[in-house]
Amino acid sequence: MFRKLLMIIAVTMMTACAGNAGNMTSGPTEKSKKLNVVVTTSFLEDMVNVLAGDKVDTQLIIPAGEDPHTYEAKPEDNTKLQNADLVLYHGLHFEGKMIELLEAINAVSVSQNFDESKIGRMEEDGETIIDPHFWFDIDLYKQATKEAAKALQEKLPDLKDEIEENLQAYLKKLDELDTYNREQLNMIPADRRILITPHDAFNYFSRRYDITVKAPQGVSTDAELSNSDMAETAAYIVEHQIKAIFAETTTDPARMEKLKESCKAKGFDVTVVAGEGKELFSDSLAPKGQAGDTYIDMYRHNIDLIVSNLK
Repeated sequence: MFRKLLMIIAVTMMTACAGNAGNMTSGPTEKSKKLNVVVTTSFLEDMVNVLAGDKVDTQLIIPAGEDPHTYEAKPEDNTKLQNADLVLYHGLHFEGKMIELLEAINAVSVSQNFDESKIGRMEEDGETIIDPHFWFDIDLYKQATKEAAKALQEKLPDLKDEIEENLQAYLKKLDELDTYNREQLNMIPADRRILITPHDAFNYFSRRYDITVKAPQGVSTDAELSNSDMAETAAYIVEHQIKAIFAETTTDPARMEKLKESCKAKGFDVTVVAGEGKELFSDSLAPKGQAGDTYIDMYRHNIDLIVSNLK
């Protein structure tokens, strides 16, 4: 209750500010001379960098490597949002603990115009929930990039043509990435095209590339991991003789080690692919300057890691 009260106070203070993100007119602030763009995740930071580069000042809320499912806004985040000319976020409940705050300031969701039929839905704890990990479907990521470009162009009409040119060049690169993904994944024999990860972040990936994906935990890393879910996943691994399972950069690798032990108790040895540079990116890009710090590099890293361990 106390936490919720603090959130309501924060929202009230922000919406009272004449210069909040949702009520900004257009263009950069006088102080910065550049458009002040605040983004929730590293994916969106990379997206804005591709579209507008140093023509805008971009500030990130959720640090690269942290889990957006469980992240809660800090006082300094509220300051960033108050001073923003434009706020971009994923939507589809990805920023679960920040959603009320983002909606209160009229932030722009890059998934707001997705076709409902393209949005993944899953059963969790007896309820149907939305799968927010749309970026693993390159077509949806392209649409999200177009939405971000539109929002930037509305704020920066003088740069409309430049942003559009950057957008079209990037969309071509995303098509090339999709081709690369398919070519590489085809190297995995059909009976080995099974991906085991800690939480259900790869279902869009599964549908796009026809790969079976299974995880002991649900869509959100905040969900409880039951012994029955662990045992069920271990039984599946043993039944299908899956030789490698994968840790993720934003989840606890100990979960995969426990899964390995559960398989060993059933008489089957499975390799846990983990450690620096050997974990899948799911909910975040890598920190700046590290391998996987852009969307394209992240995706290629994942593909190469999956193929090298399953083929």
